[in-house]
Amino acid sequence: MSKKPSKITAIVGAQWGDEGKGKITDFFAGESDYVVRFHGGNNAGHTVIVDGNTFKLHLIPSGIIYGGPMSIIGNGVVVDPKALLDEIEYIKEKGIDPRLMVSDRAHVIMPYHIELDGALSNHQGNLAAGSTRRGIAPVYADKMFRNGIRMIDLLEPDVLMEKLTKGYDFTRGIIERALSQTLEASLEEIFESYCKYGEKLRPYISDTSVELYNALKNDRSILFEGAQGISLDVDHGIYPYTTSSNTAAGHISTGTGVSFRDIGRIIGVVKAYLSRVGESPLPSEMHGDEAESLREKGGEYGTTTGRPRRVGWLDLIQVRQAVRVNGLTEIALTKLDVLNGFETIRVCVAYDIDGNQVTEMPASLTQYRNAKPVYTSLPGWQSLPDEIWNKGFDALPTTLKEYIAFIEEQVDCPVKIVSVGPQRHETIIR
Repeated sequence: MSKKPSKITAIVGAQWGDEGKGKITDFFAGESDYVVRFHGGNNAGHTVIVDGNTFKLHLIPSGIIYGGPMSIIGNGVVVDPKALLDEIEYIKEKGIDPRLMVSDRAHVIMPYHIELDGALSNHQGNLAAGSTRRGIAPVYADKMFRNGIRMIDLLEPDVLMEKLTKGYDFTRGIIERALSQTLEASLEEIFESYCKYGEKLRPYISDTSVELYNALKNDRSILFEGAQGISLDVDHGIYPYTTSSNTAAGHISTGTGVSFRDIGRIIGVVKAYLSRVGESPLPSEMHGDEAESLREKGGEYGTTTGRPRRVGWLDLIQVRQAVRVNGLTEIALTKLDVLNGFETIRVCVAYDIDGNQVTEMPASLTQYRNAKPVYTSLPGWQSLPDEIWNKGFDALPTTLKEYIAFIEEQVDCPVKIVSVGPQRHETIIR
């Protein structure tokens, strides 16, 4: 008896998290029964454009826009309840009735986490990752310290006060004694406001692991939506310039309670060039007028922070790691239209580190700081044919197809999805 094909698809970032995952997720979300976030918090942002309408989401999965799929925030996500309530209201104002479930096991960002985030960033200096200062690192740390507060606790005032007292005192000690700063938020104000948040969110809070298990048993389709990218993974990324969660596809199991063996398709989203919000070495970074032109043309400003993104040539060492660590079955290549008009396109194929060519991402921070890009130059293309998405892959310029073939050969993974514009329909499936 042959095994039924998997109805689970995962979409993850293969670079720094600004790859255009929102659009690719949106492309599949309308045909999915469930769309699920499995890590991160409101430090990530997805921009989705549907029928000319722009949606900017930070916590709620992109599938919410369609009204049909059930959107789930898994236990691996950390939730700022005020930010979530604001986003629910934002969705309602757009005329959408949110079909949303939030894991009762997801950890809650508290005001003292946000204060500690800023204090830690100042303390870390040159090793700081360029935090969004939304409390992400401290809440994940409290989770591991077992000082955390979970969504279910917001519905149980006695337990909330019991946990809050310990967590508040612990963080206040760090802020005031270790970092010589002052914690502004009072325990009483936090307790009162978070009890109210809990009541407002009560209709959405449930055991989402059981919901997804039953969905799978009933042959429903599930789409997992990653936030950020492989180089921000706290284990496999450019540590310490990372986020505080695992961004790799393997975290889906722990971040949602769904068995990884059931996932049949893992799509890595790769931007045709590079962009990065935050601090760290960036070997293939562009500077000057060329960088400014690319930034403006690609609209490279952070969805969450609005900060200008650093930009650079495509780094295949990074993509190669993404293919290997995520077990990618295919690549979705985005923003090819932004490279229109470049006479020559450079691609970083290796790092020169002290005279040695390195083709895999080094763990050594010293080596990464000293890494110099080794480029291969490829001919560019002037423009894309009108309505190219209706004409298919063969209608693409020859040099663009050669660019795609070069990427496939270098990273040993097929490019099966080609995005040639920001709109949902501006997509070619090979």
